[in-house]
Amino acid sequence: MTTRVDAMVAARRADSQTKRAAVLAAIDELACEAAPITVASVARRAKVSTWLVYTPELKAAVAAARTRRTDEPAKTPTPPAVATDLALARAEISRLRAERDRQSHRLRLALGVRVDQLNKADLAERVDELTRHNRQLSSQLAQAQGDARRLQARVTELEDDLAAARTSLRRMIRAENLPASVTTTNAVATTNGRSR
Repeated sequence: MTTRVDAMVAARRADSQTKRAAVLAAIDELACEAAPITVASVARRAKVSTWLVYTPELKAAVAAARTRRTDEPAKTPTPPAVATDLALARAEISRLRAERDRQSHRLRLALGVRVDQLNKADLAERVDELTRHNRQLSSQLAQAQGDARRLQARVTELEDDLAAARTSLRRMIRAENLPASVTTTNAVATTNGRSR
């Protein structure tokens, strides 16, 4: 068991030494490139976390590299170097503008999709509401049509009753207006006609 633990500790120390060496190499590379030497840039270049660069030994190495750089005399740039820097800066500006335009376009598309989704949701809700209202109106229409059919049947029945009552009334009026002998003959004829 002790051998395993010792092996793990040794592996951890070796990994730590490798990472420290990578941080020191990153500091040297940044110094040679005249790039900014910061804890974040060193950590990025060495592909380690910033907390490792903040250890006292490595933080001192970063500070020493910055001090060496400030102690070096400033070099006067030559016209070709300035022209190259200007061309590089313009290319970077163009790239950044294109990236900004792409991001802006993506944002507009995303907002458009979101607005469409909101409108679709509102439209779907409105369609559901109209469908419910349509069902309700269809039910009311069916009920009204049923009521109208029943009422029409009742009207037809009452018209038949009224026609029968009018016919009976006419007969009664005729019977009252005829002389008694005719009335008796008619009554007998009517009775005989009904009995048949």
